[in-house]
Amino acid sequence: MNDFDQPYWEHHWRHARHHDTDPNPHLVHETAGLTPGTALDAGCGRGAEAAWLAARGWAVTAVDISAEALIQAAANTVAWVRADLTTWTPQRQFDLVMTHYAHPAMPQPAFYDRIAGWVAPGGTLLVVGHAEGHHVPEASAAAPAITALLDGWEIVTAEDRGHDVVVRARRSA
Repeated sequence: MNDFDQPYWEHHWRHARHHDTDPNPHLVHETAGLTPGTALDAGCGRGAEAAWLAARGWAVTAVDISAEALIQAAANTVAWVRADLTTWTPQRQFDLVMTHYAHPAMPQPAFYDRIAGWVAPGGTLLVVGHAEGHHVPEASAAAPAITALLDGWEIVTAEDRGHDVVVRARRSA
């Protein structure tokens, strides 16, 4: 079992060879019709998604536990924050809160429930994660388990796409 704590992520990003600057295609698809506003990228890694949103007019706050990942992040139009998302709480809510393959040092459902609280009324939560059956079970999730946390939300997308689970929901205004 992986701890997914700060030392784990510092090591991961220090030794990661691939530096993808393209955003996750699920983000591109799921945000196509959204009006730019404020966004929080929870577990941003090297920040490809944050930079992509910022280039399209979003005011982005990108948070990751790894200083190494943030050092490698390149976009200057993003507010980079080094913090542990299992304990850090933003000072405001956001129009869009997204996470892509975050592996926190807490159960996935608890993490998704935590970040859902950071979505402003009328805002959007986008979760892109590893679908069940992933080689690291504790970092996997199922759409029904995620949507069960979102009582009173409008579920826009809740599906497996290949090895990924994608959930997009709009919080009631």
